[in-house]
Amino acid sequence: MRGGGARAAVLGASDGLVTNIAFMLGVAGANSSASLVRLVGLAGLVASAWSMAAGEFVSMRAQTELLERELELERRELARHPTRERRELARIYERRGLDAEAADQMAGHMMRDPETALDTHAREELGIDPAALGSPLQAAMSSFVACALGALVPLVPWFFIRATPAVVTSLVLSTVAAAIIGLALASFTGRSRVKTVLRQVAFLVVAAGGTYGIGAAVGVSTA
Repeated sequence: MRGGGARAAVLGASDGLVTNIAFMLGVAGANSSASLVRLVGLAGLVASAWSMAAGEFVSMRAQTELLERELELERRELARHPTRERRELARIYERRGLDAEAADQMAGHMMRDPETALDTHAREELGIDPAALGSPLQAAMSSFVACALGALVPLVPWFFIRATPAVVTSLVLSTVAAAIIGLALASFTGRSRVKTVLRQVAFLVVAAGGTYGIGAAVGVSTA
């Protein structure tokens, strides 16, 4: 989880799965040919994977740059005002239960090495782990691959079957995939597995059913 890759992968898979089955069943609901549904599925796979990767990269990059700026400001403060920064660190230790003398001694020990001082202040004062700022590229790559795999699930049946059997098979496979994603999310968050799985499946069914209904109502014009 340190580079944000695992989180990005789970979210990417969920987005690709839900987005693509919604696109494809919307087209399928309009009584379109299997070839058109496949085309939409392939376009949706590429578009959603690229969009998720780009969004994840930009988001993680902005977050990383913000944290790096905070660390640089803290580094300057440590260089300019070491005594004040030592007192601030001692007060933090006092609030955690140490007596004043022990807190001052510990703060002094931490302030001896500049890098140790920065690491300690970042963790204790800013709540930042300098070794875990996140990797924008790792997050983007994980998101791209996971989103593409998620989007592939509802697409696969359309290479072998068509019409109603393809719709049903696509929906069943996607529901199973949504349940697996729900289990993965539950393992990360510690929340109820049943509730998380049902939520993921509900999102997928509502999106797929809604677009299928719209497609069936609108139909396809041959003009």
